[in-house]
Amino acid sequence: MAPFELIIFDLDGTLIDSSEDLAISTNATRANFGLPPLEQSVINSYVGNGAAVLVRRAMGAEASEERVAEALQFFLHYYREHSLENTRPYDGIREVVDQLANQGRLLGVLTNKPERISVDILQALGMADRFFRIYGGNTFPEKKPQPTGILRMCEEAQRELTRTLMVGDSRVDIETARNAGVGSCGVTWGFQPETLAEQQPDFTIDRPDALLKIVSA
Repeated sequence: MAPFELIIFDLDGTLIDSSEDLAISTNATRANFGLPPLEQSVINSYVGNGAAVLVRRAMGAEASEERVAEALQFFLHYYREHSLENTRPYDGIREVVDQLANQGRLLGVLTNKPERISVDILQALGMADRFFRIYGGNTFPEKKPQPTGILRMCEEAQRELTRTLMVGDSRVDIETARNAGVGSCGVTWGFQPETLAEQQPDFTIDRPDALLKIVSA
């Protein structure tokens, strides 16, 4: 499948460590509804399927749909205000993204986080201009693991599926790659590396610069 010409990244747990800001925002949401805080590791396990799923899980199975809807609105508003207080690119990510872009690779982001927040975070971190597309969980009717975002990027980039690689930290990302028929690379520094065992990726890396060898092989 290599060399790869289009590399599509997940965001949370892959490009950026947003775990603390997500945990703070989730616990602020729970506190607003009179609930005690959750451990950050628990909240991390809820990330990956979009804000609605995160809030649904965080509010608990006993919460009504009306309460969850209210909690989601609170969470989105709070997170927009606090999403950059502790969030940073993982060590080495910025350099790898720069090298790939300088090599002429096309780069994209496909996340289940809302698109506007995703763009704002990457712009604030000075990375947005490296990606020709940044698609979020509300860009299309279907979120990952549906392959819509990958297929759209391949079409827009005019790149073949066999020359496309999806990079992510969870089973959702690998399943999305499989559903689209593209290569997959799992990263072990993210939120849910243990889930990679459920959907074995084509490649697994422990540090960002290892991606350079895979892309150019």
